[in-house]
Amino acid sequence: MKLIAYALAIVCAIAAVMYFALPGGSLPSFMPGYAPDSTHIYMLHGFAAVTGAIIFVVIALARR
Repeated sequence: MKLIAYALAIVCAIAAVMYFALPGGSLPSFMPGYAPDSTHIYMLHGFAAVTGAIIFVVIALARR
């Protein structure tokens, strides 16, 4: 269970970096917020992904 929580935290952290660094047109097409030729940076999606990463790390640390 800890390994799964850590893996999900890493995935969320990677998604957060992508949302903060890439405009909507440069995101992979499977990610929410993708829009061809968009220059909008999806900060709210990035904050949600960071929150998810923090929650998964806390879950992993709380499990014994």
